[in-house]
Amino acid sequence: MTPVIMIFVGLIALLHCYILWLEMFAWTTRAPKVFTQIPKELFGPTKVLAGNQGLYNGFLAAGLIWSLFIRQPEWAGNVAIFFLACVAIAGIYGAATASRRIFFVQALPALLTLALIALL
Repeated sequence: MTPVIMIFVGLIALLHCYILWLEMFAWTTRAPKVFTQIPKELFGPTKVLAGNQGLYNGFLAAGLIWSLFIRQPEWAGNVAIFFLACVAIAGIYGAATASRRIFFVQALPALLTLALIALL
C-alpha cells in the first residue's frame, strides 16, 4: 500500500476506534451529544446493545490497523480491501436503516479509499 492509502486506512481505523469508545464506554455520557436523532431517555436502556455494536466497530478498526502492519504489500492490500468493504457495507446499511449521515461519515471514506486502491 502507498503511504497515502495507509493514511486513509489509518484515519478510518481511528474513526472506528472513536465509535468503539462512544458505544462501549461513553454511551450514556458523550454519545447523546453525537447521536442526536436518538431520544435521550433511550441511552440508558440500550447501553448493552450499544456496547455490542462498539465491539464490532473495534473489530473493524483492528482489521484495518492489522493491514498497516503486514509487510507483504499484496496481503496488506487484500486485508485492507476486505475490512474497508466491511466498513462500506456497514455504512450503507446504517444509512439505509438508521441515518443517511452514516453514509457520509462511514461508507463514503471507505468507498473512496477502495477506489484509490483500485486506481493505484
